[in-house]
Amino acid sequence: MKPILETDLEFICDIQAPCFQLLSLEEANLVSTSKTQVLFRKGDNLTKQGAFASYALFVIKGLAKQYIEGDGTKNHNLRIIQPGEFVGLSAVFNKNTFNYSSIAITDCQVFLVEKDAIVSVVQQNGQFAFNMIQRYCGQNSNLFDTLRTVLYKQMNGRMADTLLYLDSLKFQYHDIFQLLSRKDMAEFAGISTESAVKLLKSFEKDGLIELQEKDIVLVNSAGLQEISKKG
Repeated sequence: MKPILETDLEFICDIQAPCFQLLSLEEANLVSTSKTQVLFRKGDNLTKQGAFASYALFVIKGLAKQYIEGDGTKNHNLRIIQPGEFVGLSAVFNKNTFNYSSIAITDCQVFLVEKDAIVSVVQQNGQFAFNMIQRYCGQNSNLFDTLRTVLYKQMNGRMADTLLYLDSLKFQYHDIFQLLSRKDMAEFAGISTESAVKLLKSFEKDGLIELQEKDIVLVNSAGLQEISKKG
């Protein structure tokens, strides 16, 4: 993690996201004086599960991976964090610690905003609070979908879901598959790396995907959606 100073070329003066345009001048000044701009290099942790949190993060540029740490080296990936998203909202409104880890899969430019400032603005500004609730509910919905997949679908259904989810990001982030290892994909699907590799080869043999070195091209999305439905 590297602080970005006003003299640096990467420095961004204000948070331009729509939710922050809802703030009054006084509220915007409060957020502005309570934030620090940092650069996380690829592979750096944005948050660490169980670590004390005095701030929330707002991603300006770059992509990160959100995951739950299990025992030993076993993790479960939850989602890809994109620009314009908050990280660590639960630490603001619920606990004083992060309840998941996140790691940069590209260089990430981020604002660290002191959680007391966010709480103060939420209490004063109903529209901003409504936006925060929407974001928080959206993240919870994603968690429920992930839990449903892990509990009720077999390995091929989980891998189909993983491919469809990541491919939905490919239009905007064309190299999304290349940024992730086979182990990463396995941890999205909740299966072993060996099983993930076998399933990908099986899907390719069945004409559902094409494996182009690290990239993956979906050639029969309807077939994958059918596998996802059957679980």
